[in-house]
Amino acid sequence: HSERRTYDNETSEKCNAKMKVLLDNDMTPVYCVGETLEQFEAGDTRKVVAEQVRKGLEGIDAEKAKKIVVAYEPIWSIGTGKNASTEIAEDVCKYIRKILRECVGASANRIRILYGGSVKPENIKAYLSCPNVDGALVGGASLKVESFKQLNIGESDTEKYLNNSE
Repeated sequence: HSERRTYDNETSEKCNAKMKVLLDNDMTPVYCVGETLEQFEAGDTRKVVAEQVRKGLEGIDAEKAKKIVVAYEPIWSIGTGKNASTEIAEDVCKYIRKILRECVGASANRIRILYGGSVKPENIKAYLSCPNVDGALVGGASLKVESFKQLNIGESDTEKYLNNSE
């Protein structure tokens, strides 16, 4: 999770090493990227996220990269009840796809990009309607059975959202 960068000194380099081990063992890494409130307010979101993606994917070949899932998880929205607008989520996820293309070429089209940050039953469909948001990384709303059940977007909706990035 992105907040590990703040609270556990989790660097992009450490994440890169972990992802390489996971990929070498045929597992799917979920790589979380995101900025602090101070970075967001300073207008540094793109700079921070680009650095995290580039360093996180360093030395990972394009074929293996297809197995990675990237989650844009702004630190300022985790557990705070604040969440990025759909416009912010869409813009950053689209930008992440651009950076992924720089790193791994066409394989970037196969990498799922999720939005995570105070995703709730009330806002999940709005996030999933964004063309560059392939899914949601759900935290607190998954801890209570009733809210988790309400996150269900339905089978027909799922197919629509899964086909967004292809």
